[in-house]
Amino acid sequence: MSTTEEKPGAETPETPETPEAAEPAQYDEGFGPEIGVGPHPEPWPEDERYDPELLAEGDRRNVVDEYRYWTREAIVADLDTRRHDFHVAVENWGHDFNIGSVVRTANAFLAKEVHIVGRRRWNRRGAMVTDRYQHVRHHPDTESLTAWAAAEGIPVIGIDNLPGAVPLERTVLPRRCVLLFGQEGPGLTDEARAHVEMVCSIAQFGSTRSINAGAAAAIAMHAWVQRYAEIDFPA
Repeated sequence: MSTTEEKPGAETPETPETPEAAEPAQYDEGFGPEIGVGPHPEPWPEDERYDPELLAEGDRRNVVDEYRYWTREAIVADLDTRRHDFHVAVENWGHDFNIGSVVRTANAFLAKEVHIVGRRRWNRRGAMVTDRYQHVRHHPDTESLTAWAAAEGIPVIGIDNLPGAVPLERTVLPRRCVLLFGQEGPGLTDEARAHVEMVCSIAQFGSTRSINAGAAAAIAMHAWVQRYAEIDFPA
């Protein structure tokens, strides 16, 4: 069973999912050994969270050590006990390849859900398999996203460098919120601008007009994390 939460009607991913133990091995870009661990020494732990196949063959997935040898279902269930209160939404009108990067970062910062607005199909390659551990919801248009958010009592905050936008660096994001991003290039659509509660800009200092959605999402999520997340800093 896939642990990626796709609502009814979601289409098949572009890249078929592989069995848990058959996920492609990950390497440290040539600068280190293959990541992960080999077969678990016997006797194996007697815990239903562990996957017998991974225990026998090793776990080369891109997961933190705490989740080595766990099933996907067990990992997602554990993550669900401590997900943060922010959601991430991305408009997907032109099949933006940055969406995979947004999903990967949302997993890293433990977003509640990722919302894909527009086309169902998106390029999962950039997600680096993290979408298997992240809840993903689809909305056909921005109006349906904002209607869902209103029903949940969650404000939608646009992130784009638009005239009249308030600086993210000087803004306190709501604890419960949806951070909405547009596509690379055009940014937020007119429909999105009409429905969001406010738009926050990200300070830039160089010659480029914009940064891509993946980078913008990482900055905005980290701004939320800095204010609200419980972080165990080393002594």
